[in-house]
Amino acid sequence: MLYFYNVNNYDVLIVGGGAAGFFAAINTAIQNPKLKIAILERGSNVLSKVKISGGGRCNVTHAEFIPNELVLNYPRGEKELRGPFHNYMTGDTMQWFEDRGVPLKIEDDGRVFPVSNSSQTIIDCFLEEIKKHQIDVLLNHSVQGIKYENDTWKLETTKEFFRTPKLLIATGSNPKIWKLLESLGHQVIAPVPSLFTFNIIDTRLKTIPGVVATDVHISVVNSTLESEGPLLVTHSGLSAPSILKLSAYGALELAERQYKFQIKVNFIKLDFSECLERLLEIKTAFPRKTILKSSQFELPKRLWEQLVMASKIPMHLRWAEVNKLQLQALASQLTEAVFSVDGKSTFKEEFVTAGGVELKEVNFKTFESKHFKNLYFAGEVLNIDAVTGGFNFQNAWTSAFIAAQHLSK
Repeated sequence: MLYFYNVNNYDVLIVGGGAAGFFAAINTAIQNPKLKIAILERGSNVLSKVKISGGGRCNVTHAEFIPNELVLNYPRGEKELRGPFHNYMTGDTMQWFEDRGVPLKIEDDGRVFPVSNSSQTIIDCFLEEIKKHQIDVLLNHSVQGIKYENDTWKLETTKEFFRTPKLLIATGSNPKIWKLLESLGHQVIAPVPSLFTFNIIDTRLKTIPGVVATDVHISVVNSTLESEGPLLVTHSGLSAPSILKLSAYGALELAERQYKFQIKVNFIKLDFSECLERLLEIKTAFPRKTILKSSQFELPKRLWEQLVMASKIPMHLRWAEVNKLQLQALASQLTEAVFSVDGKSTFKEEFVTAGGVELKEVNFKTFESKHFKNLYFAGEVLNIDAVTGGFNFQNAWTSAFIAAQHLSK
């Protein structure tokens, strides 16, 4: 039961002091300067996820400028975001920051960062805009209750009471807020981790952390899950875009398997027979070379050596001396190497989840709840998540901007 005495009245309340919350607040104020707006943040600081994103550089967005191509990077939300991306896209995001004195750069892999290579540049931009538009940022205000009565939203935090006609929830993956939304009648899809690395203990990987195979094909054994791209050997197993993409698209299935499964890695993206044929050609071309020391298929030397040893080919054997069974074993290691995954690790310091407010309960033309008038959502509080590369931030910018268009009316 919420009791309201000494209530703080605002025209717009935004719950969540992260990227989506700040972007929504600022754009609401830009479109209607007369509104009294406040951001309620449960912690003692704001924009903490922005601070650590992209290794501290803030991967603002991704240089994909075609909406129908951009949505392909969202395991959950692909269909729903197609319309919103036609409204507010990556180019709009880049223009928004550059108009406010934050020059951006596009890196070779398409990721977009501030030229400063510092997330603090993005944070400073937001804080300047907040000050400019006189938006209140209230720290240590953890929301304890939400009530809708007479077309008015009433909130209780750990410090005060608030009343507003328009409310935006931009809290990301916050179980307490999800429970409050469930108590209102919204369905919330239970969250599971997305974007994680694979823990693998394997002699082929043990001594080569830091090695990168530039383009591999990976599939989960007894599953339709597969991905392609760079592969990084880490101290605990495997990472890089090929693994992260697989973890994002397989978030639900891999959780059901309790993160214990096998993957098959094709290091050279040739099938077994093609690989064997190439190995026979190499045997003819380089008869006197030692197999272990003559890396092929543009593989890193240390990775090649581990795959050769896993094939049980003697260390000093020359190509002229290798037999067909040994070549078959090597072809198998190169094209269908099986690794057992036992657990996961968080990717760097970032943590993304699959789960959140059921997408069928949201109007994606406005990001307004279908159950309640003037209740809006932005960012990862919804059951939307993406692969790594700036795509989760683009969802935050797009949903926040479109919500702001309606919060400002």
